[in-house]
Amino acid sequence: MKQALRKHLLQTNSNSDLKRWFDPLHFEYEPEGKRVVVGFPHAFFAKWFESEVQDRFEAQLNLFLGNGYLVSYRDNGAVDRPAGAPPEVVKRIDFPFGQEFTFESFLINKKNYFPVASAKEVAKQSGSLFNPFIICGPGGSGKTHILKSVGNEISKNSDYSKIFMGTMDELNSLYTIQFKGDPFRARNHLFEYDFLFLDDFHKIREYPHFQQELINIFNHFYDNKKQMVLACRDKVTSYDFLDDGLQSRLGWGLIVTLKKPDLEIRVGYIQRQCKVRRLTLTKEQVLTLAQRFTDFRYLQGILLKLFAFKELVKKELTEKDFQHILSNTEEKATDDLTPKKIMGVVSEHFNIRVGDLTGTKRHQHIALARQVAMFLCRQMLNTSYPSLGRAFGGKDHSTVLYSVKKIKQMQEDDNELKQLLKTLKTKCRMT
Repeated sequence: MKQALRKHLLQTNSNSDLKRWFDPLHFEYEPEGKRVVVGFPHAFFAKWFESEVQDRFEAQLNLFLGNGYLVSYRDNGAVDRPAGAPPEVVKRIDFPFGQEFTFESFLINKKNYFPVASAKEVAKQSGSLFNPFIICGPGGSGKTHILKSVGNEISKNSDYSKIFMGTMDELNSLYTIQFKGDPFRARNHLFEYDFLFLDDFHKIREYPHFQQELINIFNHFYDNKKQMVLACRDKVTSYDFLDDGLQSRLGWGLIVTLKKPDLEIRVGYIQRQCKVRRLTLTKEQVLTLAQRFTDFRYLQGILLKLFAFKELVKKELTEKDFQHILSNTEEKATDDLTPKKIMGVVSEHFNIRVGDLTGTKRHQHIALARQVAMFLCRQMLNTSYPSLGRAFGGKDHSTVLYSVKKIKQMQEDDNELKQLLKTLKTKCRMT
């Protein structure tokens, strides 16, 4: 198992890196119990591993083994377990909100050290220290990344089905669509969760009638020491449209502000993505991208476009190719990729209505289109299964999980479907 895992890690790590941190590890693999025990040579190595490598290692271990595995760590250098020592910590290595959303993968500098350190602290405790935890920042600053990183970290020690991860729009849809405007049923459903993660909180401005309901939600989660994490643009203290009661409650927690990634961070991100995707760019090309695309989301988009070109055309990028792609790409202020846009591309290809994808019809043609759309949303947006269920008309998260797994398995034996998925991905990115 160790050698197979090492071969997998060589895709994103150099051999010298693995000699430094992977080779000293000892592994006990229990496939029947879906458990991995990792042994450290000594306590100092264990401490260094936890702070420098563990997030990245667990994300890659999840990709290698799949979901449902547990991992625990042990100091093999200790002869006997000291009296009174804490029990061995067993953690899940599922990443329900996307493997790339980890603290380790979030590049930071001194400007964003405090917000990220605070988020790590929130992920460690049970909801009584910083509650609510509010992440503010302009578009493209990484709010969603930090939000989902906290969710992924909490899910290692808690049942992820108890984590509500969604946007303000999705929360409103839960009330108005899934529970057909019945606030009592919707509220009781929401109260079953132990954690509330709410992205795009600034959109509460579009739902002024919902503010009183948010106070009810806030009171329940706060009084029961259930962690709330919110993300919004700008500083939440500047929102003069908020109800006084809601505004004061938000002030009970910790509010941090992320700065937009500077040139140094953007260069580092490009270099890391090129390494992961095996995309070869010159230093001049990396600097060109970092200088031109200041919004992080569009930097991610252009890298996906460059990678898609390389993957579909089956050749290395030339300087002419690079310049041609850039000349047809503009950094816009809107038009982010969303589930709705992906549904539009899929419905157009299958010649059906978007309403058929979110509806309940089970005709074979429509069912396949719906499963393909769910698969693409999960792959391209890393939206959680419960959130995707809500986006597709209130489907149960298990339905989405089944659809994603089915398409993933089908494409392995169906080259025509695999090519179709590549084509649809490219259309979605070009939209």
